[in-house]
Amino acid sequence: MFNDIGPDGGELIAKALHKNRTLKHLRMTGNKIENKGGMFFAAMLQINSSLEKLDLGDCDLGMQSVIAFATVLTQNQTIKGLNLNRPILYGEQEESTVHLSHMLKENQCLIELHICKHDIKNCGMKQLCDALYLNRSLQYLDVSCNKITQDGMKYLADVLKSNTTLEVIDLSFNRMENAGANYLSDALASHNRTLKALSVVSNNIEGKGLVALSQSMETNPTLSHIYIWGNKFDGATCVAYSDLIHTGRLKPDNTDVEPFVVDGHVYLAEVSNGLKRHYYWTPGYGEACSPSSNAGFSLAPVSRSRIQPAVSCCSDSLHNVLSAWMNTSFPISILHVSGSLELSLPNTHVGKTQSLLQYSSVFTIAYILSCNHSYLLRFLVSRTRL
Repeated sequence: MFNDIGPDGGELIAKALHKNRTLKHLRMTGNKIENKGGMFFAAMLQINSSLEKLDLGDCDLGMQSVIAFATVLTQNQTIKGLNLNRPILYGEQEESTVHLSHMLKENQCLIELHICKHDIKNCGMKQLCDALYLNRSLQYLDVSCNKITQDGMKYLADVLKSNTTLEVIDLSFNRMENAGANYLSDALASHNRTLKALSVVSNNIEGKGLVALSQSMETNPTLSHIYIWGNKFDGATCVAYSDLIHTGRLKPDNTDVEPFVVDGHVYLAEVSNGLKRHYYWTPGYGEACSPSSNAGFSLAPVSRSRIQPAVSCCSDSLHNVLSAWMNTSFPISILHVSGSLELSLPNTHVGKTQSLLQYSSVFTIAYILSCNHSYLLRFLVSRTRL
């Protein structure tokens, strides 16, 4: 991720994958391979039969390469997750959405699709929803940061009344307003029993729409995660979500708000939870081994019965800070270059983390500031004898 790889580098990587039969997950996020590099990756998917998850978000893909991916995936039956966020598109015809919708009608293997910042409007949303009536594999749909209004939400609500595969929908930073929230609430309250997580962050929803969503959770036993920050909270909204949390219907870790009381009035504060808190194919909700974690599409953790002493980090400077803090000289290995890291520690180091975090089999979350970046540390501590 973000390694300044350009179109020529993208071509080399894509061609190398023609013969590779072992790589399953590739994240190219932030490397500006542009339309040229994207075309080589699309061509690669016609040959490669092992790659399951491909992230080309923020790679400056063009319309031609987005259409090429949509075309190839009508035949490819191995790709399970695809991120095409923020391509460079021109025009108002939503041509890319038309092709992606056609792909969803044909493809019955894709589990997770991210098409954030595709300039999708209501017409494009209708195309996607028409495809979702026929698709029986997609579990995670990300259409955040688009221009979908209440009319588009009505199309989606109609789909949710019959669709039995979608488990996670990210609608953040659209324009649904109260009417759109009401459409979704009706579908969730009366029909849908498969959706587990919904994000409506920053959708210009006011109190009535937010309360309607909270009421749908009272009758819907399946919806367990909801994210609402960035909308217009009134007193009724604050009370409604406070009640959901205090009664146990909504777990504090499963939403991005936390109630507090001042002078007898309930308010909601933002907390740092969300679908993308660990990026999209590590668990954004649920336990790592749970089949419902991010639509069952998370990387399963390596067995912790024998954890070897190791420090995995994203920068040498951060490693120096951690080594001094831990007073250890564990070997360095790069776990993933995404701004987050994991420390695998033997039992003898549990005491060093207890002062920061509550004891559990998985310690989360502590922050360390290094090189002007905030790094998320997840402490994985074995309870078995090494």
